[in-house]
Amino acid sequence: MIGRNVTIYNLATVTLEYGANLSQNCHLCAGTHDFNRWSMPLVTRPITIGRNAWLAADVFVGPGVTVGELCVIGARAVVVQDMPASMICVGHPCRPVKPRLRPQ
Repeated sequence: MIGRNVTIYNLATVTLEYGANLSQNCHLCAGTHDFNRWSMPLVTRPITIGRNAWLAADVFVGPGVTVGELCVIGARAVVVQDMPASMICVGHPCRPVKPRLRPQ
């Protein structure tokens, strides 16, 4: 599911696996710039949102990130590194805080 006002900036492949849920105003950004070079060339890396993962409202996901299966990303988190499967993850930067039990 892709909620209202979700931005998927697919400069590289963005994969939403079965059951992935992107709540309103999420922003998936598969590109950035190499600020270590004066020309600041574009750098792109794929994003994968795993099976039945849920990104709550206003989550930002950066280039090269994989969100694991059944992972929950809390509202307004900034995800700039991979998040493990079956975990609840929150914050800026996002970090795993506790396991997610398998839904009934």
